Amino acid sequence: MPLHAIGLNHQSAPIALRERVAFAGERLGDALAALKAQPGVHEIAVLSTCNRTEVYAITDTSASPVADWLATHAAGNGDLHAYLYTHGDADAARHLFRVATGLDSMVLGEPQILGQVKQCWSDAKSAGTLGPHLDRLFQHAFSTAKRARSETAVGNNSVSVAATAVKLSRETFMRPQEANILLVGAGETIELVARHLTNLKPKSLMFANRTLAHAQNLASQYAGVAIALEDLPHHLDAADIVFSATASQQPVITQAHVAQALKARKHRPMLLMDLAVPRDVAADVAALKDAFVYTVDDLHRVVEENVQTRRDAASAADAIIELQVDRYMEMLALNAHGKEAVRKIRAHGERAREDAVSKAKAQLAAGHATEAVIEQLAHTLTNKLMHSPTAAIRQAAIQGDADLVRAADLLFPFDDVNDAAGTPSKT
Repeated sequence: MPLHAIGLNHQSAPIALRERVAFAGERLGDALAALKAQPGVHEIAVLSTCNRTEVYAITDTSASPVADWLATHAAGNGDLHAYLYTHGDADAARHLFRVATGLDSMVLGEPQILGQVKQCWSDAKSAGTLGPHLDRLFQHAFSTAKRARSETAVGNNSVSVAATAVKLSRETFMRPQEANILLVGAGETIELVARHLTNLKPKSLMFANRTLAHAQNLASQYAGVAIALEDLPHHLDAADIVFSATASQQPVITQAHVAQALKARKHRPMLLMDLAVPRDVAADVAALKDAFVYTVDDLHRVVEENVQTRRDAASAADAIIELQVDRYMEMLALNAHGKEAVRKIRAHGERAREDAVSKAKAQLAAGHATEAVIEQLAHTLTNKLMHSPTAAIRQAAIQGDADLVRAADLLFPFDDVNDAAGTPSKT
């Protein structure tokens, strides 16, 4: 049965359209049930994130029922067909493997997507829409992503300013784990910094913001203390590391502020990470002997270097993915051939049984001795079942086909002749 991947993402549709096909909570369960009910659909999984909504489906033939439902019913108003992409079979597998690895993300190599793909698999399993075909596909995607990320640098190094700033602070003279840290601002960047810092367990966190309530909100989330921005000069000397990202048009940390803080610290060094544009830390602060300032330009240079590292690694990751796509498709082909081989073997056995039983019944009806009939039935059935494989093994041995001979050992795992039921027949 064909595999399909149908969806839209940050490359094919604007956010206003992506929002219309975003599924979460009960809406996801309803979508899985509705998609599974479409004609010819056997298995369904839905991956829904802020940047993409994709449906992975096993169907009888076409992807049209899934695409039609996604483009119209899920969208509310309007037709989204023009924004949808559809991949089939090997292309669908390749797409999922690239998504799980982070090669199709807005931020190349971002790690969160693998967890989201695993959640997609789990949701479909819980909803009863994940069958053996999709289960096999997703398991292969997980192992492919794990290998690509462990064997290449596609997920290495920070590619966000917040993460890069925290990473750089760890590589300086002042380790965050041993530092009192001041965060100035209360926007998304500062919250991301706080999130990264929390994992490092700093000595203390202090939040300063023009609106004290916003600082208090962050302080309550990250076990810190809050101060008003106007009180910052009185607390600056307590900070070993400062991260600042406000929307101020003028510096909120001046040279006078830092000079006063350094004097109170007896000139113990301070690290200032200025993540704002315009700058929060006055340019002349860098001239102070014990003040070490990184600006957003410094950080962007590191970010760009890291992005380039990931780009270079992406080709290596793609090579791994191509290999895994080939192996996945080979596995599907072998599975299909295996099922057909099993069907043929069973059909051959059934025909041999029916023929032998029919002859035995005729002999019994003709008055032949029961014991003789049973012996003849067993002999005939054994010959019919074993003639073709034993002839093939003999021929393989003559031709030096070691693979077939080894396969025979697996198919007929007897330690010696006496382990087999009955006496070997002469064929």
